[in-house]
Amino acid sequence: MSTENQRDGCELAYEMAREQLAKVENIEQLCLKSSARYLVTGSQKEIVIEYLSQSCRITMPDIEILSSDGKEEIPIKDKILILHYLLSAKGTLISNKLISFKELPGGVNYFQVFSKRTIEPLVKKFGEQPHLLIDAARKLDGRRIAYGDVAVIVDAFSRVPVTIVIWQGDEEFAPRGNILLDAAISDYLSTYDITVLCESITWRLIKSSM
Repeated sequence: MSTENQRDGCELAYEMAREQLAKVENIEQLCLKSSARYLVTGSQKEIVIEYLSQSCRITMPDIEILSSDGKEEIPIKDKILILHYLLSAKGTLISNKLISFKELPGGVNYFQVFSKRTIEPLVKKFGEQPHLLIDAARKLDGRRIAYGDVAVIVDAFSRVPVTIVIWQGDEEFAPRGNILLDAAISDYLSTYDITVLCESITWRLIKSSM
């Protein structure tokens, strides 16, 4: 798919999600299910949602998505993820049970693409020096956990933790890695959206380590 077609596809998906949100009658219930906040100040209404350590504001009823300070431009792919998360949220609590991407609906068929976009770049960047992942994750308010040689959790949304694991290579074995997800994640995002989200986290981590 060409860059122009990708851009057109993103713009269409964004507009469709905006239209869907505009039709929601019970915004308070939507926010409750997604752990977002609905703020009403006089005639001004907005949804505040945490996304990758950043507070984002969704103005109502025009549905524009801005960073908390209104200065940083939010990429359209991230805007789509934010809206999809809000619209799909079922209010399910985090299960604290980790699953692999292959365990998601359709995940087995799409795993090769997922791995190429996410796991492989992470292993290439952090496989020889996994400790660098810890510092990179901290910039996204991530935290280290005891798993593999190095593992971190990054909270993409309040109810969507993403766990990244790296096993360091040695003379006998090549470095390897994995991305693990909470078992409840499909109650918040589609398998395709999860791929886009993990790709966004991957490149933020790589960029943060440079």
